[in-house]
Amino acid sequence: MKTRMPLILSIWLLGLVLAAPVAVAKKRGGDADEHRRKALQFIDAKQFAEAIQEFNKEVEAAPDDPAAYRDRGTAYRGAARAAEVAGDAGAAGQRYSSAIADFSKEIELAPKDSAGYMERAQTEDLARQFDAALADANKAIELKPDDALSLKFRGFAYIGLSQWDKAVADFTASIQKDPNDPQNYDRRAWANRNLKNFPAAVEDYGILLQKNPANEDALVKRGSTYAALLDYEKAIADYQAALKIKPDDYDTVQRMQYAQAQLAAKNAPPATPTPTPGTSIFTPAKIFFAVVILVIIAVVVRLVTRGKPEEITSSRIR
Repeated sequence: MKTRMPLILSIWLLGLVLAAPVAVAKKRGGDADEHRRKALQFIDAKQFAEAIQEFNKEVEAAPDDPAAYRDRGTAYRGAARAAEVAGDAGAAGQRYSSAIADFSKEIELAPKDSAGYMERAQTEDLARQFDAALADANKAIELKPDDALSLKFRGFAYIGLSQWDKAVADFTASIQKDPNDPQNYDRRAWANRNLKNFPAAVEDYGILLQKNPANEDALVKRGSTYAALLDYEKAIADYQAALKIKPDDYDTVQRMQYAQAQLAAKNAPPATPTPTPGTSIFTPAKIFFAVVILVIIAVVVRLVTRGKPEEITSSRIR
């Protein structure tokens, strides 16, 4: 069965919304804002190539503005995610590299602004460059300790590095600052599952389902967690609820069938033991040995008595 461990949800559009000029405003050409506006329209339509062309023009009009590179880097990241979904790993890798280059330029122009480090960390997480993502997230948190997004992206890096306890701590801190971000609950649950802390994972999936009862992914993940707890009844109930939302999910069907089989085996009455036949004193082997012994005794007796003189009585013939 495939493991449900989804990629980090794309929030490149949030990056674009946040891509406002940094504290030290840079001079922008008259056309820069217009190209940015057109690019955002292409982003809304998921036309990433066209958006990148407009962001290229924004960069040309404002080459010293870090926000322009952040805009284009965010578009490259969205294009990389689209290529990943389409199964084009080569194109995805190239676009992630372009995004990282743009965020690096943003950092070069504004090294004291946490935004560039945070954006680059997010991109490195998606590109599975977890050591680099961890370093950038640490720098972003150093510059802006209360930033929930940077804590979350560091948590992603810790997950990529299988440092589950540190990931739980970061997602918990991020939740405290932003309790409405569903990714924090989902990823904290995943980290707790890897720590075998299944009740905590069930609780996080429950929070997600309180926020959105139609969250099919959370239902399946909670069902799998119940199955790990050997609570097959609850696992089956979650799988059934998920299949009502997404009936054709073969993976969920397999999971439910497994849970049903385990539940049936758990509830099956104990097998009646097959009675063992009693041991008889007369077995063919014993009879054979008895015959052999009798024959040997007879032979010995015959040998002993052969040639023995007859006994003479003491009475005289009168």
